[in-house]
Amino acid sequence: MRGDAGYAVRVKYTKHGKVRWVSHRDVARAFERALRIEQLPLAFTLGFSPRPKVSFGLALSTGYESEAEYLDLELSEPVDLEPLPARLTAAMPIGLSVVDVVALAERAPALQEVISAVTWRVEVTADDGRPVPLELLRELVSAARSAPTLEVTQVRKGRSSLSDVRPAIRHLDVLDADVATDPIVDVIEMELSTRPRGAKPSEVVAAIAGVRPDAPALAIARAVRTHQWIERDGARCEPLDADTRPHAPMVRAS
Repeated sequence: MRGDAGYAVRVKYTKHGKVRWVSHRDVARAFERALRIEQLPLAFTLGFSPRPKVSFGLALSTGYESEAEYLDLELSEPVDLEPLPARLTAAMPIGLSVVDVVALAERAPALQEVISAVTWRVEVTADDGRPVPLELLRELVSAARSAPTLEVTQVRKGRSSLSDVRPAIRHLDVLDADVATDPIVDVIEMELSTRPRGAKPSEVVAAIAGVRPDAPALAIARAVRTHQWIERDGARCEPLDADTRPHAPMVRAS
């Protein structure tokens, strides 16, 4: 986002429920529609086909939910930001909710360039829908953490290849049983790097099941992206606390 610092803003929104099956492109269209409905003074690109200056963060795979999605947009004149979350949410499809809007600092880098890690909460069952014994899942996750490599089949741009997802895994743990929303699921929390190469929760879950030949295949019942992280000089923060005005202090990584 490279516009005038006074008119560029960062938006945080959530995606829950049936709308998880809506593609990233359709979410972008829904935002453009909501911005038009609310008649916000959008800044547009130059040229023969002007487009609103809207820049989304990391795409969320279809079928996944999120508590922490972001986009940057540029306005042609300043507006009152406080009522914007409620205004935009009212113009969005059910399941998409804007939770905060903050002003961006001058020449803030694009979200896709600075997000370096994401946190997921993933609910899993056996692939036949039956519950996985909690202790067995803990053993599989512990083995995955200790494994030097975790090879899975990744599909990128329609091509399949064998890839090691272990370098992308920063944190991997099984949460207590009372965290689950459904008694038949277990919950895995994972933090994954986004570069130089990232991994999808489905790939990590497949890798966990693959550490033992006798382990049941695992299926994802629900996956929710809970955090996105920006890291600089040994510190990290969430996107609403980075490159925004007033600039919030960064939290030192533990």
